[in-house]
Amino acid sequence: MFENMSAIIIAFITGVLGPIIIMYVKYNLEKNKKKPDMVTETLRVSELITTKIEHIREEFHADRVWITQFHNGGNFYPTGKSMAKFSVMYESVNTGVGSIQSNFHNIPVNLFSKSINQLLLNDVIEISDFKDDQISTYGLKYIAEDTNCKSGYLFAIKTLDDKFIGTLGIDFTKRKTKLDIESINHLQVHASSLGGVLMTHLSN
Repeated sequence: MFENMSAIIIAFITGVLGPIIIMYVKYNLEKNKKKPDMVTETLRVSELITTKIEHIREEFHADRVWITQFHNGGNFYPTGKSMAKFSVMYESVNTGVGSIQSNFHNIPVNLFSKSINQLLLNDVIEISDFKDDQISTYGLKYIAEDTNCKSGYLFAIKTLDDKFIGTLGIDFTKRKTKLDIESINHLQVHASSLGGVLMTHLSN
């Protein structure tokens, strides 16, 4: 009788309490798992992206490659609604080429509505010659003059679910450059890859 009772108790512990204990231990392990340190993760992502845009600059013989990201910046009065802004967050420049990063910080999206809307709808802006009046510049001509950009290419950075989160910019300051369709397609792939890296970082 006692042997049967022991067998029943062991079966109960093994069959019922065992899984519960395992679930409890697993829950506590997950609960106590350390989240990635914010600073460490930011530096890791920054290194990844900087390496990526340096590779793009070298691959396409560009003079300046940059990335903007959209973000909130202040609130409208009196509604309190957030303002949509963007900043140049990453940049790689050739020797002797001016940086634009410090000039594009907390810029209201509405100031560049033409170019941003074009990217939102069509993903790419191609300007092989800013001085050619036959080429649409979407309000970017005066920026090109200020930054000594002769040719510029912009690509929408989007997430897998098609959220527009930023822009990849390729500038040629020393010579006019017309990229072929293969190069444009390749740069769109780079923009998609950057979208994946940035979205993973933003989700953590």
